[in-house]
Amino acid sequence: MKSNVVYCLHNERGLRHVTKLLKTTAQVVFFIAFSKLADMLVEWLHLPIPGSILGILLLFALLKLGVIRLGWIELGTRWLLAEMLLFFIPSAVGIVDYGSLVADSGLRIAATIVVSTAAVMACSGWIGGRIAAFKEKKTI
Repeated sequence: MKSNVVYCLHNERGLRHVTKLLKTTAQVVFFIAFSKLADMLVEWLHLPIPGSILGILLLFALLKLGVIRLGWIELGTRWLLAEMLLFFIPSAVGIVDYGSLVADSGLRIAATIVVSTAAVMACSGWIGGRIAAFKEKKTI
């Protein structure tokens, strides 16, 4: 009897799954390497911005110039976005260390979070409406 791994690799559906998993892993590794490269570039050039911001700007420029195709990084981006909540857990757990800050300024912190979330939602809705109107006008 064949093992599940061998069967999976001989099964067309299983092979596609393994291929997708390997592509996703490679793309996530690319993002990690790209992030480290941006951090090193910021340090080397003594730029006053975080490496993550420079990395986003560089990746955007490379995508717009066609140096990097969206299809080359799409699986990795989808996985990272799907698992984004996991990246916030350490921050949420870390706030336990600042109980006195939360006790003193908790209401102001909560108000800031609510107002900034509402601002982001309003801006996103407004921009989405403008893009939809532009696309609708363009097709007519």
